[in-house]
Amino acid sequence: MTYAHLTTNDLVMIEAYYQENIKVLDIVTSLGRSKQTIYNVINYLKEGHSAYDYYNRYKINKKRCGRNKTSLTQTEKDFIQTHLVQNWSLDVIKGTYPDRVSCSMRTLYRLADRGILKKEDLPWKGKRKPNGHSEKRGKQVLLRDLRERADSYPNFKTEFGHLEGDTIVGEKHKSAVITLVERCSKAIITLKTNGRKASDIEASINQWLSQVSSHLFKSITFDCGKEFSNWKSISNAHDIDSFFADPGCPGQRGLNEHSNGLLRRNGLPKQMDFTNISQNYLSAIADKRNRIPRKSLNYQSPYQVFLSYLKSLTYI
Repeated sequence: MTYAHLTTNDLVMIEAYYQENIKVLDIVTSLGRSKQTIYNVINYLKEGHSAYDYYNRYKINKKRCGRNKTSLTQTEKDFIQTHLVQNWSLDVIKGTYPDRVSCSMRTLYRLADRGILKKEDLPWKGKRKPNGHSEKRGKQVLLRDLRERADSYPNFKTEFGHLEGDTIVGEKHKSAVITLVERCSKAIITLKTNGRKASDIEASINQWLSQVSSHLFKSITFDCGKEFSNWKSISNAHDIDSFFADPGCPGQRGLNEHSNGLLRRNGLPKQMDFTNISQNYLSAIADKRNRIPRKSLNYQSPYQVFLSYLKSLTYI
């Protein structure tokens, strides 16, 4: 049976019947309401109240119905805000410190939508807009594509030691920084380069690879830009395979593209000139990102996962 609340007309009629000393059963028959409902109103009227008072009480009680809105304590808000300004996302905060935040991750994002948290501090706010720049330096040919990578490394997706590489450019496309990311640990490496020419990129990568353990890294999957045209020299010098994503398919190096976005937000913006920045500055930015837990790593940091792989390989 479907139940409907008493209307104002119903209440006025009950009050009139009550004043005329009409029997409850007759009121039930007349209004088609349950006996208990009629008794509730009449008992209220017997206390000296009116039908108008009954209706006002109903409206007040109605406002209190339902579940209370979730709220955060000031301590929780301060804790969350402290990590947001350090570029942690809400889901990582909740996943890393489940006992420090009383609500769920979904509720945290709803609270941000309601303005309870500072939405401008959330990662990836706004939409990406194209910068209008078009590449005019030509394209590479005779590259090793991802099909060759699949043949050479059938366990590529789960095997440690495979890098994705790209460059991010600075103001007016005059300077660049080399970015690499190890796929399993998501550890980011940033390298300074003296320019955007292939020889500059080659020199920086060669210098870095010469400082790491031999055969620690098995392959690098580059963007197909001209700056990586000296890939054969890099491969031969360090016995590391080089592969290239298809033109116009950044999703084939999705982790690298995502990492570049993090670096852009955390210290390497597009309007910055990279010419005079130091390797120490670049390393500090990468180190900061590598120490932030990631949901995809079960809320471990890339640094922790990278070290665990090194220990399993007995490199340290």
